[in-house]
Amino acid sequence: MIITNSSTVKSALLEQASHLPLSPRQAQDCPSVVHPSVQSSIKRLIDIVGALIGLIITVLVAIPVAIATQFDNPGPLFYSQIRCGHQGKTFKIWKFRSMVVDADKLKHLVHNEAKGGIFKNRNDPRVTRVGRFLRKTSLDELPQFWNVLEGNMSLVGTRPPTVDEVMGYKRHHWERLNVKPGITGEWQANGRSTVLNFEAIVEMDVAYQAKWSILYDLQLILKTVLVVLNKKGAF
Repeated sequence: MIITNSSTVKSALLEQASHLPLSPRQAQDCPSVVHPSVQSSIKRLIDIVGALIGLIITVLVAIPVAIATQFDNPGPLFYSQIRCGHQGKTFKIWKFRSMVVDADKLKHLVHNEAKGGIFKNRNDPRVTRVGRFLRKTSLDELPQFWNVLEGNMSLVGTRPPTVDEVMGYKRHHWERLNVKPGITGEWQANGRSTVLNFEAIVEMDVAYQAKWSILYDLQLILKTVLVVLNKKGAF
């Protein structure tokens, strides 16, 4: 067993990804800092209220999305994936399915246009026609309000990385996991998918932590709504 300064983080990661064991160096890189946003009762209250409103919208949208999905590419309405949250703790994230069934098994056939520890392709062939619309409008992310209500995510935070992404993290990358992952954040509000350099995303996440306040969260939420309505930076 690897002894770390955050055994909970390591045990969670190893449980979900035992085929990708962490090296002793990676174990030492795990974050131990508790950011004020994680302990803020006001932020949590805003998350709960926002999640309840978001889930009502999700229920209303689910029926037409389900019908369109079945006509376009029959299969499950929802897609789930193991992601890493605060201090690397794993959880199951939920989305409306925007890709073909078993898309994860086809990932190795798609070229990664991003630089560093993220995966992005502007014309990913696995994305369905309905899926492209869902992504363009960010409707595919509505089910994540359930993750917010559960407490695994926040309305505002960092982009939740996959387990394999975290396995490749260097020490400074772990800083972005000092806060909960969010439905939106610095990256989504200031560029979304047009920012394809992982180091730039890390800088944004660390900058968010330095600037964090309840008011700043509300500003990012408003800015994200405007970005989504204008359909800027999505693909």
